[in-house]
Amino acid sequence: MLPGRRKFRLITASKNKPKSLSEEIFIESLKHGDQTAYAELLNLYADKVFNTSLGILQNKEDAEDIAQEVFAEVFQSVGQFRQQSKLSTWIYRIAVTKSLELIRSRDRNKRKGLLLSIFGREDLIHVSGSEPFYHPGIRLENKEMAAVLFTAIRRLPLNQRTAFTLNKIENMSYAEIAEVMNVSVSSVESLLFRARQKLRELLGYYYEQNHK
Repeated sequence: MLPGRRKFRLITASKNKPKSLSEEIFIESLKHGDQTAYAELLNLYADKVFNTSLGILQNKEDAEDIAQEVFAEVFQSVGQFRQQSKLSTWIYRIAVTKSLELIRSRDRNKRKGLLLSIFGREDLIHVSGSEPFYHPGIRLENKEMAAVLFTAIRRLPLNQRTAFTLNKIENMSYAEIAEVMNVSVSSVESLLFRARQKLRELLGYYYEQNHK
């Protein structure tokens, strides 16, 4: 059963894995409902899932909600996990998918609101994501610079934003990102190249100072 609502915090990405058990035994423990294994799972991945969702969504409350949804799905679905990928890859993939689904759902609502406004229903327009955002996991000289950077990141296409977040915030390699996004390594290279090019175009001096 999913524990009560957890307060997530941002931590530096790491490559921690269960130390006392192999991943296979760890997964079997999860499948059998071992509460110690569940606690260890949350200890290892809860904040990483939150960090990833926060980087994509740029909203703390949304990221906390998505993290709750991710682990609800993990706990419900781990029995069907076939270990065709690493456990961490599977969890990150769920986090990315749910984060992107939320963005797309809101984009659909915005388009619907725009159509309604044309017919005189302006009160139904939904506006969100316009306020400045600062991700505490990115070290920058000041919050003004951070707000500029993340405003630009928000303008990236979703697949570029996802790859950029996994690379810069979670410190994932191209191969790891490819697994999570279920694309080729060359596709990841292309996504990150285009993301960097777009950010250079949008940010100029800010980007050159912080992402050389």
